[in-house]
Amino acid sequence: MKLQHIFANNERWIQQKQAIDPDYFSKLVAGQSPEILYIGCSDSRVTAEDMMGAQPGDLFVHRNIANLVPNTDVNSMSVINYAVDYLKVKHIVVCGHYGCGGVDAAMKADDLGILNPWLKNIRDVFRLHQEELRSIRNYRKRYDRLVEINVQEQCINVLKSPEVQGGIRTGNVHVHGWVFDFSTGRIKDLELDLDQIMANLKSIYRIEEPSE
Repeated sequence: MKLQHIFANNERWIQQKQAIDPDYFSKLVAGQSPEILYIGCSDSRVTAEDMMGAQPGDLFVHRNIANLVPNTDVNSMSVINYAVDYLKVKHIVVCGHYGCGGVDAAMKADDLGILNPWLKNIRDVFRLHQEELRSIRNYRKRYDRLVEINVQEQCINVLKSPEVQGGIRTGNVHVHGWVFDFSTGRIKDLELDLDQIMANLKSIYRIEEPSE
C-alpha cells in the first residue's frame, strides 16, 4: 500500500460508514465496551477484526511477535489488567497462527540480536515440551505443533494474573486458545482444558483473594 493512497482510502471509508449509519462516528466517540480481549501475532496477514467479522468496538486487541504473554512484560500485563478490571471483558482469546515467523525463528539456533530475549520465551516453551516435540520427525508438523503448544502456554500465562483468576472465580472471564490457518482461512479452537491444566499448577500460581 502506498502512503499517498491512505488518506484517500480514509475518506472513502468515512463515506461508506456514514452511508450505512449517519451516527457511526458519534457512537464511537461515546466509548467502548468490548466483550473480547484478543491477544494475537503482529503478522500483517492476521487481522483479528477481518477474520472474525468483528466491527470497531467489538474487540480489545493486543498484538506482538508470536502472540506472547510473558509475565514480566508490563505491556501485556497492563493490557490484561485494563481489559478485565476496567473494560470488563468476558473472554480472553490467545490466537496463534500456523506459519508464524517468530515460532520458526525460535526453533533455529541463529543469533537474532535484539529478538533473542523475546524469542527465548518460545524456546522455553520448546524446552518444557521437548519430549513430545522431538518425537515429531517431520519439521513442518513439529513447527505446527509448537505453534499450538505456544498458544497453550500463553493461555497459562494469562491465567497466572490475579485479575483473570478473580474473573474466573466469579464466572465472568473465560480464556480460550485458538490457531488461525492461512491455508483454509479457518480459526481452530484448540479446546484446551485450562481448568485441568491450572488444577495441576494451582499450588504454585493461585493467588488468594484478600480477606475482608
